[in-house]
Amino acid sequence: MELAFPWPMSEGEWLAWSSAAVTALVGLVMLLAPRLALRLVRLQPVPEHPEAVGEIRAAYGGFYLGIGLSAILFAQPLVYLTLGLCWAVAAFGRFVSMLSDGGNTPYNWFRLICEGGLGALALVFALGVVA
Repeated sequence: MELAFPWPMSEGEWLAWSSAAVTALVGLVMLLAPRLALRLVRLQPVPEHPEAVGEIRAAYGGFYLGIGLSAILFAQPLVYLTLGLCWAVAAFGRFVSMLSDGGNTPYNWFRLICEGGLGALALVFALGVVA
């Protein structure tokens, strides 16, 4: 099996690829600079639980980097569909939190737009809306 970097050829592929690249970049930041990532999402580990930093590196950084790189390297519509659905469900979770947890803040609106946008970029290609 030959490993080749599949460069995006169409507008739809570029949209989905962009979503995957941002996802991988976010994962890389979480993996290499977890304390910075925690500050960016307005969280802070407590001294009694240093394993919180490891959780950001592994569960978040590793997952985001893994799915972003998978989408870039495989460049298949079903992988982009998975990426888009993950971001869309994350946006839905944030929206539910805004409605039920009193999280109706400008920060949450910004994150909702980012998550929804990244999901839409991948989904419009995976679902054939943009070729």
